Amino acid sequence: MATPSTQAREARATQRSARQSPYKMRLVIDEIRGKTVNDALAYLQFSKKHAARQIEKVLRSAVANAEHAAREGNTALDVDALYIKRAVINEGPKLKRFMPAAMGRATPIQKRTSHVEIVVAEHATPPREGR
Repeated sequence: MATPSTQAREARATQRSARQSPYKMRLVIDEIRGKTVNDALAYLQFSKKHAARQIEKVLRSAVANAEHAAREGNTALDVDALYIKRAVINEGPKLKRFMPAAMGRATPIQKRTSHVEIVVAEHATPPREGR
């Protein structure tokens, strides 16, 4: 078991029931998993996908949560040393609708939602420049 001084500090943020399908969200989240926060924010800012906007909000919230926890604990936090430790997209509740079809029938439509969870942690040693 690690002592509190050597244990990596982490913070998390979640967004529940985001109106985007989990498949589309996972395409974006797979690109940023394991990256530093600065690299991930740069990627998300210039991505054309709608899911990138949702994920960027959650990532900024996780960084703000880490800063707040450091301020509460009266410890120093280097935001540049944060990286994305865990990033998961889970399926949320489906909104079930019906669409008119030919010959008076109705076909079911499932509007899918996603739960986004991001955990950021501080590197034990700061990452090297020039990667």
